[in-house]
Amino acid sequence: MQHEKQMKESNATILSPGEKIHVMHRRRFEKDVRRHFVGEVEGFEQGVARASGYVFVIDDLSKHLFVKRPDRRTKLIPIMSGDVIVNVIPETVDVEGVAYELKDRSLVVTDGSAWTMDVKEFGWG
Repeated sequence: MQHEKQMKESNATILSPGEKIHVMHRRRFEKDVRRHFVGEVEGFEQGVARASGYVFVIDDLSKHLFVKRPDRRTKLIPIMSGDVIVNVIPETVDVEGVAYELKDRSLVVTDGSAWTMDVKEFGWG
């Protein structure tokens, strides 16, 4: 009983409403679409985050850049599943302005401010 209570309290602190996240979905097969998500956490319970933001998919023409889908979405993301890599990003990031850029032979995600994150370190090649 005590262990269950500790686990519940521990899970509640992993992600909090208002935090912003960058999510990379792991591909199971080479032909799987590369998908990323950037958004704001609305809730977190039992290893699943509810977040609102934007999906990014690889551009079929360039094969190197992610493009933002125009519609804002609310997604349920299984944080504890091992199917995603989740980065907590600064709360100052403007989710509406996030885009991907090729910079010095690296792929970075930025919101146009001083914030950038190199995604090449996560197996992008």
